[in-house]
Amino acid sequence: MESPRYRVRVVRHQVVALCLLVGLTTATGLTPATFAQSTDQLTDRILAVVDEDPILQSDLDRWVTLNPSLLAGSEDRRAADRRLLEDLIDQRLRSHEVERYGFGEVPERLVDEQIQAVEARYENAAALDAELDRVDWTRDDLRLRLRRQLAVLTYVDELLGARVFVGLEEIQEHYDRILVPELEAKELAVPELDDVREAIRTLLRQERLNEELDRWTEELRTKADIHNYFERPERPLPPTVTESE
Repeated sequence: MESPRYRVRVVRHQVVALCLLVGLTTATGLTPATFAQSTDQLTDRILAVVDEDPILQSDLDRWVTLNPSLLAGSEDRRAADRRLLEDLIDQRLRSHEVERYGFGEVPERLVDEQIQAVEARYENAAALDAELDRVDWTRDDLRLRLRRQLAVLTYVDELLGARVFVGLEEIQEHYDRILVPELEAKELAVPELDDVREAIRTLLRQERLNEELDRWTEELRTKADIHNYFERPERPLPPTVTESE
């Protein structure tokens, strides 16, 4: 029988090959592990396992590298990593649920739009390619990542969105109690309600949808098997074992 350490090595290879932040199945009850080269130097480690699916340090590093705005300016980096790891756990839970129900394919047009949005954060396409290369990703890797995110968003909008309804009274209340006072405080012109009704409806719907998303994610957490190893100290690498002649 192959050892858990061997199976972790296989998973890591497949994660890199498929270019997904969502890994493949590993041994149940997996403990913190490291991946070593022949020089016995630490190259990666498991930060958490979600339903036997590992989240690696490299997953977190890529997530931060490609989304620098996620880091608060005054926040300690370790505190930021702890917070963002929880975000990755939530993402993994939602991706698992979407995959479990075999949700439909995401149109390539939407993926292309997201690629363009990512490119817009860089000086040019070559700069993005250089950053992807630095974190050991390709354009195909990025597309797979974005496709998964879009699949979750579509699932949330179509299934959870059915629970969200914004009535005319709520729109009027937002206009009277929030929008008008804010604009008047800034000495800005106040538009007629008819001119901003749909914008307010969209805003309120998104707020309610986010609330439904939080509730759904919390339900997934209560059902999942989650092991978070972030606070556990790193263990020394085991000695190198050589085969006898």
